[in-house]
Amino acid sequence: MKKSAAPALAFSRNVQLRHLRCFVAIAQERHLARAAERLAVSQPAISKTLTELEALVGTRLVERSSAGRRGVQGLTPTGEQLLGHALRVLEAVDAGAQAIAPAAGVRLERLRIGALPSVAPALLPQALARLRAHWPALQVRVKSATNAVLLDELRAGELDLVAGRISDPRLMTGLSFELLYTEPLVFAVRKGHPLARRGSSVQAVLGFPLVVYAEGTIPRHNTESFFSSRGLALPPDALQTLDLMVARALVAASDAVWVTPLGAARDDFLAGTLIRLRIDTPGTEEPVGLLMRSDAQSSAACVAMVGLLREAARQGQPKSRPAGASAKSAASRRKPAR
Repeated sequence: MKKSAAPALAFSRNVQLRHLRCFVAIAQERHLARAAERLAVSQPAISKTLTELEALVGTRLVERSSAGRRGVQGLTPTGEQLLGHALRVLEAVDAGAQAIAPAAGVRLERLRIGALPSVAPALLPQALARLRAHWPALQVRVKSATNAVLLDELRAGELDLVAGRISDPRLMTGLSFELLYTEPLVFAVRKGHPLARRGSSVQAVLGFPLVVYAEGTIPRHNTESFFSSRGLALPPDALQTLDLMVARALVAASDAVWVTPLGAARDDFLAGTLIRLRIDTPGTEEPVGLLMRSDAQSSAACVAMVGLLREAARQGQPKSRPAGASAKSAASRRKPAR
């Protein structure tokens, strides 16, 4: 019993804040040189501190990248466990520093939000506007990226909240997911598009240029699976982009067809600037929700934003009617409000 407790006792007695700050910087930057730059120390100093910490733990914490000794591919399972504890310790130290600071040194409150490009338009604008009305001095940063990138940054403490999708178990370690709604893929075209006038089919869509999401994203995977289930292949010349402004502008100015989650084009459908083709896409529904660190204590601003996003999800998920659908047929397909 004493022997098994020795490493833990040595760690608790000898670990220092500089070890934890070094480790968190490496986990967030995924590069030793960038971590050193952030902490204003040399790279050899970062490497030495990491080596000391790994010696205290008794195992490796970081997986080095094949691209070079400076790169970090990821954290080991032990590193993932330690990261959550290290973040809590540093957050507690920072909170203590703020508590004993002079009253004149007012802390600038901030909220760091991550959102998928396909999710942000449907959820964020209304919630952010209402948040600003109640928290006018709050510093808000919104980052849009792929789900994997956002979850990595959330786990590393660089984001407070993510509006995204649930992922594989490895990326969900230390995270919680709250379902807001599910949404299917849809086919969007400009007003007056030939397919909008005469009705459409999946085969007919392949006669026009396609705009799809980038490889490695869930919408792209669902798009490929949807075509594959019908014995069809996604054309190799389909334009790939995560930029909704590019996709929207291209579709509005041409005969291209945009395959996208409903939320990304919802406002365009409601405004009539784009038309949703009457193509059923069963099996493409994906959950959208809120992801947070399970062990983090949320700030008041973060809690408020979560509430506003829940309300936006309840109120702001109307379905647009596919082109050519009657009111009766649309009503028969309508799902519960999201």
